Amino acid sequence: MKRGILALFIVILGCSFLQPLVGSASDEDRVYVIPIQKEVERGLHAFLERAIKDAEDHNAELIIFDIDTPGGLVDAAGDIGQLMDGIDTKTIAFVNNHALSAGAFISLHADEIYMVPNGQMGAAAVIDQAGNAADKKAQSYWLSAMKSAAESNGRDPRYALAMADESMVIEELGIEKGELLTLGSKEAKQIGYSEGTVRDLDELYETIGVEKSSVKQVEETFAEKLARFITNPVVVPILLSLASIGLIVELYSPGFGIAGSIGLISLVLFFYGHLVAGLAGYETIILFVIGIILIVAEFFLPGGIAGGLGIGAILGSIMLAGGDMMQMGISLLIALLIAVATVIIFVKVFGKKMKFFNKIILKDSTSTESGYVSNANRLDLIGKEGVTKTPLRPSGTVIVEDERIDAVTEGGFIKAGEKVKIVKVEGSRIVVRDIS
Repeated sequence: MKRGILALFIVILGCSFLQPLVGSASDEDRVYVIPIQKEVERGLHAFLERAIKDAEDHNAELIIFDIDTPGGLVDAAGDIGQLMDGIDTKTIAFVNNHALSAGAFISLHADEIYMVPNGQMGAAAVIDQAGNAADKKAQSYWLSAMKSAAESNGRDPRYALAMADESMVIEELGIEKGELLTLGSKEAKQIGYSEGTVRDLDELYETIGVEKSSVKQVEETFAEKLARFITNPVVVPILLSLASIGLIVELYSPGFGIAGSIGLISLVLFFYGHLVAGLAGYETIILFVIGIILIVAEFFLPGGIAGGLGIGAILGSIMLAGGDMMQMGISLLIALLIAVATVIIFVKVFGKKMKFFNKIILKDSTSTESGYVSNANRLDLIGKEGVTKTPLRPSGTVIVEDERIDAVTEGGFIKAGEKVKIVKVEGSRIVVRDIS
């Protein structure tokens, strides 16, 4: 166990100092193409922040966001929108297939929008993790954000609101109450939400007068791809569940084995992904290590205080690393429930069949059949005679061959000085009979 904790500490520290490797850029690169693909989550913000800073540091004249996303987290989209609002360089959103939900919101923050012929933009209603409509507070925030995003670049906010509010009616586009607006390339150009329709990036370069030789295609590094995967709301509870199950099983195993290794690797991936994504800082790792130290100290300190503080520190570090307290709380609850349920199932269903549980369940008993004897069995006394030293009411002391023996009668009273005979021996119980 000590080796495992040391390994965890070393791996976390090693990962915390690993920074995403960034390709070299040339001062001749005047146009940066930055992809926004797959789901919008917190890890995407870290990639975009790095890519935009790289473009501005090299005095880029134009930033093109190559967008193809089904949407994602509202708070992550909000952070990306603020990031785009702070860009001094001209920006273009190239809707390369889909810009739905959070993708539509991000597109509206660009100075110009271009779409492929079959591109779609819209359907930006806010839903919770269960797939239901979000509460009124979240909807009000999102509608305000969609309206501001459209107005910031001179676009009619009615259409942005219709993307997120099904109560809006847009007669010129045939959108009735109960429908969400999703714009195709023709409709988007018709209402001024798109500057043009192009087949691909090469045609876009020709349309806006950009030499392809001056274009730099920004790529996600392996670390950024890993961070985006790890910070996905679906992956986080899975990692925490694996960590919980692995460490719980390891507590009942001798030495440090596969289960503990899986648990530690899951925790390392969790913290590393959130660190690269910019959601966690070094303070969360330090707090986690302190928690581990306190739990180890609990084995040497009485009272349970150190162990309680250690568990609190570990849970606190995980909550802080996640950024969103509510989401992390749900993920932790799911992980703990899965871990407890797994342990119960293993014990109830597989306990007798698995050697692992045979090691942690005590099955030995100190029975006579196993060769254990708690008291000397004086069977050699049966039939011997002696004299009562004290009255037996019904227990007392008798003298047999100069040996004092505690004995009981068969039920009656025997005076002191009477002759008795030992008729039965049952462990430490010696029974005598009056023969005077």
